[in-house]
Amino acid sequence: MNLIPIILGFSGLLAAYLLYAQVKKYPAGEKNLTDISDEIHLGAMAFMKKEYSILFVFSLILVFGIYIGLGVSSTIAFIVGALSSSITGFIGMYTATKANVRTATAAQNSGVSDSLSVAFFGGSIMGLTVAAMGLLGLGLLYILYGSDPATASTIHGFGMGASTVALFSRVGGGIFTKSADVGADLVGKVEKDIPEDDPRNPGVIADNVGDNVGDVAGMGSDIFESYCGAIIATIAIASTMLQSDLIQLGSREILMSLPLALASLGLFCSIIGILIIKVLASRQGSNETNIANSLRGGTFASAISFIVLAYFVIISLGITENAWYAVLSGTVGGIIIGLVTEYYTGGAPVRKIAEQGQTGSATVITTGLSIGLQSVVVPVLTLVVIIFLSNYFAGLYGVGIAAVGMLATVGITMAIDAYGPIADNAGGIAEMGALGEETRKITDSLDEVGNTTAAIGKGFAIGSAALTALALFAAFITAYNATHDVPLSGIDVTRPSVMAALFVGAMLPFLFSALSMQAVGRAAMSMIEEVRRQFKDIPELRAALDVMNKNEGTDFDQWSDADKTTFEAADGKAEYEKCVEISTTASIREMVLPGLLAVIVPVLFGFLGGPEMLGGLLAGVTSAGVLMALFQSNAGGAWDNAKKMVEEGVTIDGVEYKKGSEPHKAAVVGDTVGDPFKDTSGPSLNILLKLMSVVALVIATMI
Repeated sequence: MNLIPIILGFSGLLAAYLLYAQVKKYPAGEKNLTDISDEIHLGAMAFMKKEYSILFVFSLILVFGIYIGLGVSSTIAFIVGALSSSITGFIGMYTATKANVRTATAAQNSGVSDSLSVAFFGGSIMGLTVAAMGLLGLGLLYILYGSDPATASTIHGFGMGASTVALFSRVGGGIFTKSADVGADLVGKVEKDIPEDDPRNPGVIADNVGDNVGDVAGMGSDIFESYCGAIIATIAIASTMLQSDLIQLGSREILMSLPLALASLGLFCSIIGILIIKVLASRQGSNETNIANSLRGGTFASAISFIVLAYFVIISLGITENAWYAVLSGTVGGIIIGLVTEYYTGGAPVRKIAEQGQTGSATVITTGLSIGLQSVVVPVLTLVVIIFLSNYFAGLYGVGIAAVGMLATVGITMAIDAYGPIADNAGGIAEMGALGEETRKITDSLDEVGNTTAAIGKGFAIGSAALTALALFAAFITAYNATHDVPLSGIDVTRPSVMAALFVGAMLPFLFSALSMQAVGRAAMSMIEEVRRQFKDIPELRAALDVMNKNEGTDFDQWSDADKTTFEAADGKAEYEKCVEISTTASIREMVLPGLLAVIVPVLFGFLGGPEMLGGLLAGVTSAGVLMALFQSNAGGAWDNAKKMVEEGVTIDGVEYKKGSEPHKAAVVGDTVGDPFKDTSGPSLNILLKLMSVVALVIATMI
């Protein structure tokens, strides 16, 4: 049985490779398209090379500390976790930069069906790799150390390694993508009135690079960390449970192996869901509704099949069905959180923000803030229900196994999320490559669905992060009690030291968000200055802007031949590499301090204040962090989609508003505020919660 995760892990990687081979069969297009794609690919590779070089130094310091404190085995586990997460992010980024241009070319040559297949297959490689690498790494370590309760704590190092990489990937990638996006949008779209993804915008390549390093590699590392963290936490709880609690559920050995068994089953169900989406996409029509229904149908099919098969797996292992009820609560709860996120970032609230554009950017921002605050309610109540039900049926073990249930089908969840940035890149390449209006309509329809799926993915990531952090918190308590004579029976908030730690923990998400958003602001300012400089100093770009202003309101076909020639001569004259370098340098520099905070603070509180103060710290950071992450992610997503709604054309009080209108400019300002919310500070909080919890779990036996 212990070999099943490894076998399925290899099978998942094989499936990912077969999908990559399928993607490569599609033509990449003409040289002008491949040149654009190569610019994006090289920019992403340059960023990840610099990011991993800094991460290597940071990890070496942690390796030394873990070796001194916990020994060789835990050090090996840390290295395996860090390498697994790094490889996962790299594969996702690499394949996304190969799939984007093929999606654009397929849209031009074959239409919606083929372009959807390429984009979704590209995203599926990311999803399958996350699940497969997690199963391979943890499956191997489980055979070596994890199956024995006496040595099971060794695998905690894997979680810390994965969390460290995730933090740098999420924070660094988020700073990169938003600094580039803000610079390109504010100068290009607002100041110069240039269409999005126009090749005359110097920030356009950096913007597309950011989609890959932030929304693919960064998101992949984030979900990978949650996926592995939930499994590790549940194994830790099972290995340290009291005998009286074991009697109610099953044998310790089986309970320890159950998380990996369910994760293996989830990978199998994810592959089924991917195949179903392919079938549905080929049979249904090509509009946005049908595309969304295809993706949603595969996701639901995967979740339902997992729930059904999980019951038979649990019963066949001799575990009480109470464990299945806990799994059910986590799986269903994850779906609910995703659907609620979809509503707040793609339903009526988005139109409400768009309508506020009539009265300017101030009301757009105010309405977006209120919607973001309101969006927290249902997901948090859902988490409360999951916690209550899972604990009622299976105690602390139930909380852990509920988190595993929520994340088991991560293969298809991540596939649908990674599909979005690929579709977005395809639209950018289509615009830069002048593939025509019909091709852009197809890529825009894919991108519109991708915006929704990405928002759902962010909601799911936050929900899973919260449940995983709670499971790790529970594992910290059980691990401490199993190795100390005086158990930690609870966290007494009436004690001044614990209350102080609670407030410090609640403060950290605010500080973390401030640091990441200030980093985006500083990097964006550098980007804005560079884009402005190029528009001023490069003659071809300056001349193109002059003829654009001259012919404002006139169709391009009606321009004079001389004006057309001047405008087209500016194509490719922008110095894209300088904008990529600015975003890369800024993001690498700014991600170090948040990383240090997430590791150092729990260590200090654990060793100086003791387990109860550390518990108070974790309680504060988890509760405040979840609320902040949900608020920021949903508010940012709503602002983003409100902008896109106006760009597509929205009728307000009988008047239609489109790109260039005053409501559109107001919506762009709202989106500029929301972008760091949803793609930098909000998602980064996921990592903060989990990394601090896993650090606490690692040091539980030492304090």
